[in-house]
Amino acid sequence: MADDEHTIAERIRGNLESFTASEKRAAHALLAHYPMAGLETVAEFAARAGVSAPSVLRFVSRLGFVGYPDFQRALREELEAQLKTPLMKASPEPPGARGDRLGRFAAALRANLSETFAHLPDQEFEAATALIADRKRRVHLVGGRFTDALAAYMAAHLRILRPGVVHLSGQADTRRDQLLDIARHDVLVVFDVRRYQENMVALAAEVARRGGKVVLVTDQWLSPVARSATHILSARIEAPSNWDSNVALLALVEALVAAVTERLWPEARRRIEEIERLRQSL
Repeated sequence: MADDEHTIAERIRGNLESFTASEKRAAHALLAHYPMAGLETVAEFAARAGVSAPSVLRFVSRLGFVGYPDFQRALREELEAQLKTPLMKASPEPPGARGDRLGRFAAALRANLSETFAHLPDQEFEAATALIADRKRRVHLVGGRFTDALAAYMAAHLRILRPGVVHLSGQADTRRDQLLDIARHDVLVVFDVRRYQENMVALAAEVARRGGKVVLVTDQWLSPVARSATHILSARIEAPSNWDSNVALLALVEALVAAVTERLWPEARRRIEEIERLRQSL
């Protein structure tokens, strides 16, 4: 895939280790307020990042843009993509339309999987895995309208592997009640993709304020939850449909479950053996 087909967030995350110290500060400032920080003037962006205006311009150049206006144009296009509704996405072909519809859809999903794992930073993945596997921390999982099923799926696996796993289910009022039990140093895994949900953003911000760690699983444009996230894992979700695809997100969940299982295997094995014993007696 050509570099101009990658989001700016993907370019940053894929090249972060090669940036200079000032470029890293600019990168972190942008990711923390993505994409709005980059839509500010050069001087405003520089002040936010605590670097000089020339450093911002060098950062933009390192991302492959010929100038700041080109960089901002790309960010505005991404912002438009974030706000797309099902009515604004690709319309289904009329009944009887010629063409390999199933093949095109399968190709799009394969591309999503390939691009997701190609641009998933190893260090970020391992750090998120370590947090989720830390038995001293309780793990809480929550998702939005179309991603809460992923949160529940991941929670079902994690409960087999370790204690202290909670799926925050129900309406917003119920989640507020459950928030009372999230302690300092707990982990909140949030699933949030376009069109991002304000209640997810507010929940993550409150957990971070309480001293908890937030792991965000999101799309290539980054949910505003990124402002509160300790670690961010992004997946590609576009498909030739009015609807986005959760296939790459599910693959990312299963990769996390596999990695946590490996980290916790001695204890996880004992828990699985006990579960198998209970299956025979209950």
